[in-house]
Amino acid sequence: MTPAKEEIISNAAKPILFLEEPLPDTACALDIMLPYHPPLKYQSVTKVEKHSIVEFVGLTGDTLLTLECTRVNMQGVGRSRKSSESTDEAVVAVVEFLSAFTLFLMILTAFMSLAQLELGSNDPYTDLVDRSAVDGLDRLTNGKGWFVPYVDGVRDQANASEDWHQIPVTKLYDGVLQPGIIKDGLLDTNRIAALPNVSIEAMTNGLGLADNLQVRLLIQVQSSSEDSRIGLVLFDGGSDRSTASTSSVASRTFISGEDVISVSLEVHDGGKAPKLLRITEFSPRPADGGPEWIEVENQNGFALSLRGWSFERSGTGGTSDYLYKDGVIPGGGIALFSGDPTSQEIGNSSIVYDLGNTGFLGVGSVDGLDDSSGRLRMLFAEEDEGEGLQVCRVQWGPSTGIFSNNTMVWNGGPPSKDSSWDVSQTPTPGEV
Repeated sequence: MTPAKEEIISNAAKPILFLEEPLPDTACALDIMLPYHPPLKYQSVTKVEKHSIVEFVGLTGDTLLTLECTRVNMQGVGRSRKSSESTDEAVVAVVEFLSAFTLFLMILTAFMSLAQLELGSNDPYTDLVDRSAVDGLDRLTNGKGWFVPYVDGVRDQANASEDWHQIPVTKLYDGVLQPGIIKDGLLDTNRIAALPNVSIEAMTNGLGLADNLQVRLLIQVQSSSEDSRIGLVLFDGGSDRSTASTSSVASRTFISGEDVISVSLEVHDGGKAPKLLRITEFSPRPADGGPEWIEVENQNGFALSLRGWSFERSGTGGTSDYLYKDGVIPGGGIALFSGDPTSQEIGNSSIVYDLGNTGFLGVGSVDGLDDSSGRLRMLFAEEDEGEGLQVCRVQWGPSTGIFSNNTMVWNGGPPSKDSSWDVSQTPTPGEV
């Protein structure tokens, strides 16, 4: 047999294999040098059949294998290169796909953020509170709002009005209110100024909130060309979230003249707003035959209904009380309860109620509150409670030193402690 052509490199150290006849798709699992100029060197993992080895020659240098049928082997090399190129193309395709998918997620996240849709915890109750805040703010800042009065317990659609802010506070309770603070695409300061006439119940119902959810609304100047207006609170009212397990806040900013104003609506499942009505001053011994009077302040930003509130007085003539079934005090407002509203000095009070026709307060020579010694209490009871909870209590006697035209004034301490009340020689009805 004729051995394959030999090519020997001088100073060789490794053996040479001579093949009788190269088989297709077989090669040595060693470095193989093909007889091209320049030589092509590649690695192969295909084994050589034992019977094809003709002679083994131990020399020095690289192992040389001169093959016939080199075209067959080169075609094998071509196939390997094509396979490598296909793999590279597949890797590039995967990288491009992942890059495009990442970009898609970034765009989707930005869109959802602009739409105020946040990826939450997937908890239905948390999602309900979040959605209530967003929807409630949208209703409040999406138009003028409206009011539909009741007539004999039926909605009077014919007398419905968008000018709810011009309706007296006492009448807003006799109907259905959808509050709105936007007119012609801008914040309406007149409607904002009328928010204290809206009760918390009317606000929550008008915004479509569930019965167990409460609100807190804050409208504030964020920035202005006038430094003195920065931080100015235009409205703040509602219930505190300190007892809430879940809460959510939605806010928007508006440009109004030179001011940037933020409107923030917080929805939570905490307790209802505390009943922040306080007796701030009262007159048991008016001068010159004037009426007795009691001054009460609403310390919440929203209006509070008088339903469930009562006064109780005690003195030498016994004990008497009066329970209110209707009436309202505007948010941040002052109400005067008088023995004679027609002759009552009202100061800056928001509303005056008559307690002379019930005999609870006196006027002239008729006493309701005892001159020398007595006690006055204000209580509140929920609809399902039989006995009212004491909110304020003040007691006086001969040692108190109340003379004609003197009043008792709350000094801001616990409203049921004797030390929280001082005698004033200058009556200020309607002024706190």
